[in-house]
Order: sequence, then structure tokens, then C-alpha cells
Amino acid sequence: MSEDPAAASDGRPRAERRWTASAFVLVSMAVPFLLPSRYSPGTDWVLPTIEGAVLVALIVVDPGRIDRPGRWVRALSIALVVVIAAGAAWGAARLVWDLLHGNPQTTEATELLISGALVWLQTIIAFAFLYWELDSGGPVNRHLRPRRHPDLAFPQQLDPSIAAPGWRPIFFDYLYLALTNATAFSPTDVMPLARWAKSAMAGQSILSIVILSLVIANAVNLLGG
Repeated sequence: MSEDPAAASDGRPRAERRWTASAFVLVSMAVPFLLPSRYSPGTDWVLPTIEGAVLVALIVVDPGRIDRPGRWVRALSIALVVVIAAGAAWGAARLVWDLLHGNPQTTEATELLISGALVWLQTIIAFAFLYWELDSGGPVNRHLRPRRHPDLAFPQQLDPSIAAPGWRPIFFDYLYLALTNATAFSPTDVMPLARWAKSAMAGQSILSIVILSLVIANAVNLLGG
């Protein structure tokens, strides 16, 4: 997946389109309705409603491509990431608590595997948005004021000879980073340079290990019993 290589009128490569990130906001909004209600804070619709409202506000103030600077646009973007992360944190904490202390909803192998997979997916999406929004000041800053030293170094930045002119990471690249970090439990092709990036990737790896190990161990025990 790549961005339109055509350049804008000022010669700068075009900014990232919003549709990819927006699609995964919708996925994040759908997950709470597929999980048992205890895995959502309050009611199932609270966080999805907030996410949807913030997404609509972002599309209104910065439609099409993500290229409009401003304090309010940045605040809305950060607010969206915080809400997505809050939902993922609540779901992960509830799942781990249930697996450690026992709950009727984790005593059936199929339901446990489905809930575990959805919570795990939720954390991957949350970390993808976290990396995307914080790396080098976010997508708007990466477009308007690209830094010489990024917080997360992609292969195309480490070796520009393999990248198209003006290449910069888009949301899909951060989603791939979150997925590989959650499965390999360590950096694969993207190197964290900033301390916040190292802390976030370490935290995601630990969380992923905990979720996968507890879910798989409990499911094997239920299937074996």
C-alpha cells in the first residue's frame, strides 16, 4: 500500500490520505460490540460513540489528506488516540483479570479464543495509532516539517536508495510495525530511536506476551479437560 506519488503544487509529495486510518478507527469502534460487555468501560457504545464523534470532527476540519496544522486539529488527533488506547487498555486488563481469577466467560474454549483474539487485535490497533501520532510529531508534521532524525526509523529512511523520492511512513506502515512487534516481541525492520518509542514497543511486547500466553494456556487446558 502506497501513497499517490504525485507532487503537490509546491513540489512537496502529497500528504497522507485519511481513509486508511479512518477505516481502522471504524474497526476499533466495532470491536466492543463483538466482545462481552464487561470488556468495555460503561456500556458497549460509550467509547465507540466518542471515537466516532472525534473522527467526524477531524474529517470536517481536515478532510481528504492529512495536511492541516493547528492546535485544535492536533488536540482532536491526540484525543482520538487516547480514547482508542483507553478502550484497548480496559479490555486487556479485564481479560487478564478474568484469566487469572476465573470468570464464566473464560471457561469455554471457543469464546475465550475469540475474546482473546479481539482484545489482542484491539491492542495492535491502539499501538498503531500511538506510533503513527507520536512519531516525529504526527502525520501533519511529517508532511510539512520532516525531521532529519525520526523517532522510529523505517528501512526506507535508513537506506534512502531503496525508497521512492519523498517517501515517508503512512498509517499502514505503523500498523505493520504494531503487528510485527506484537508477534515477534521485538523490533523487526523498524528501529525505535527515541526513548518513548523504545518504551512503547517494550510495553506492547510485554502486553502481547501476557495476553497470548494466558489465552493459549487457558484454551489448551479447557480443550484438554
